Amino acid sequence: MNKYENRWQTVTVNVEQGIAWVTFNRPEKRNAMSPTLNREMIEILDVIEQDPEAGVLVLTGAGSAWTAGMDLKEYFREVDAAPEVFQEKIRREASEWQWKRLRMYSKPTIAMVNGWCFGGGFSPLVACDLAICADEATFGLSEINWGIPPGNLVSKAMADTVGHRESLYYIMTGKTFEGPKAAQMGLVNRSVPLAELRDAVIELAADLLDKNPVVLRAAKHGFKRARELTWEQGEDYLYAKLDQAQQRDPEGGRAQGLKQFLDDKSIKPGLQAYRR
Repeated sequence: MNKYENRWQTVTVNVEQGIAWVTFNRPEKRNAMSPTLNREMIEILDVIEQDPEAGVLVLTGAGSAWTAGMDLKEYFREVDAAPEVFQEKIRREASEWQWKRLRMYSKPTIAMVNGWCFGGGFSPLVACDLAICADEATFGLSEINWGIPPGNLVSKAMADTVGHRESLYYIMTGKTFEGPKAAQMGLVNRSVPLAELRDAVIELAADLLDKNPVVLRAAKHGFKRARELTWEQGEDYLYAKLDQAQQRDPEGGRAQGLKQFLDDKSIKPGLQAYRR
């Protein structure tokens, strides 16, 4: 039984074997992100964060698309005549979940890109920790064709993930590319045939679920923060995260790992995780 069934209008959520499957559910609109979807995603991220049964969050799309980006009608045209403060609210809610919360989420996140990924969809794609796409998936920054530059943090997401020349090529031409190219560019970790996509994501999620969650969170947050710091600041911050993780970890993962490696000689770090 799905405890989250029919709870939200534009997104479905189902937790199975430690994985929270969060699915954009507007297939008739290629899962374009509307103001309603953005509000619901803020709530969903809060709910899943507090769900002890959910260890990894997988973000995907219903039908043939991951997301076609922002809903041009609901997100732009219908609010163009609205008061400026309302427009600001709409933009704030989009940014709130698409990168502010998702980027530093407390649990591991995987983008499972099953199909179309366009425009504004690049923000949550890059905000997820890891990403696997289908070979058949189509990516594109088509904003230039609509007479607008890429919005939200799409350009920042590309700059942080993909090389300078490749980013500008697709931003300036609006041309599309497929899953294997996305993997070659570093936009996703892997590209696999669509028929193998779910199994590949489950395999990756299982590997993450095997890790100490407190240490995993400290490791990913440390990496993301360190990219924005100087070497000296990064050293201080990462040592602070190390100390914090040890204080917050109810499993005592560091002590357990050292004991199993040095005393019990039952594990080989680098090849396997300590036994939780």
